[in-house]
Amino acid sequence: MANGSRQAAWEFFGAELKRRREDAGFSQSVLGTRVFVSGGYIGQFEQAIRKPQLDVAQRIDAALQTDGFFERMCRKLIKETRYAEYFAHVAELERLATEISDFAPAVVPGLLQTRDYARGVFLASHPFATDEYIEERVKARMDRALVLKDATRPVYWAILHETVLRTPVGGSGVMCQQLEHIAAAVRERRVMVQVLPFSAGAYPGMGKMLKLLEFADTPPTAYTEGVLSGNLLDDPSVVKQMRAAYDQLRAAALSPEASLALIESAAEDYRRCATTT
Repeated sequence: MANGSRQAAWEFFGAELKRRREDAGFSQSVLGTRVFVSGGYIGQFEQAIRKPQLDVAQRIDAALQTDGFFERMCRKLIKETRYAEYFAHVAELERLATEISDFAPAVVPGLLQTRDYARGVFLASHPFATDEYIEERVKARMDRALVLKDATRPVYWAILHETVLRTPVGGSGVMCQQLEHIAAAVRERRVMVQVLPFSAGAYPGMGKMLKLLEFADTPPTAYTEGVLSGNLLDDPSVVKQMRAAYDQLRAAALSPEASLALIESAAEDYRRCATTT
């Protein structure tokens, strides 16, 4: 389904939600209370600004007695997205965020990946996939990254474990270009990047990626990911703990200046390796 068609479908979802909510005599706040989100979230669902997670759609059906209508629509739209089901909602939220903070323990965050690096990641995960499948995934990832080039781009902060710099995804040439891409974004002041060095030792949430998203008019959200699974967390107390963990990582990481120097040094090492092989 094309992006325009998907957006039109979400707008229909929102219009139906508004109509059926009003038919039931519920205000946005009342419905929000019944489905465990804020009334502001309900308003954003109705305007197709924000998309509900599947469990919220299920609770809406129960509250409005709509016999699974919103769950079925939500499942269909998630299924037809360009992203994995567990990540589709996060990709939508990235476009709405005013600030995004990533911690990457092993892989360059998707928003910073180059095309060739992304291809290397997807090939490793899907060794028997067709070229068309791989290229479709690469294009979706590159389209996601455009959010950092928009005039209204979010403030973006990434902490990369040194493992990210030392793992040659796609080979030395690809890694050299990838690290140069990150360094260029830092020098152009489009992003802030720090490196958590090996010497830092143990750190909060060992080996687990973390994404924090903040918004202008709604509470912040945290996202963590495992193998073929993801958790979008919006409980305020949990998000507060995640923010504290991220602050600890930031404190343990190298300064932005030292991090840039390390990234550029690693890029140079890969460049020399690529020219001698």
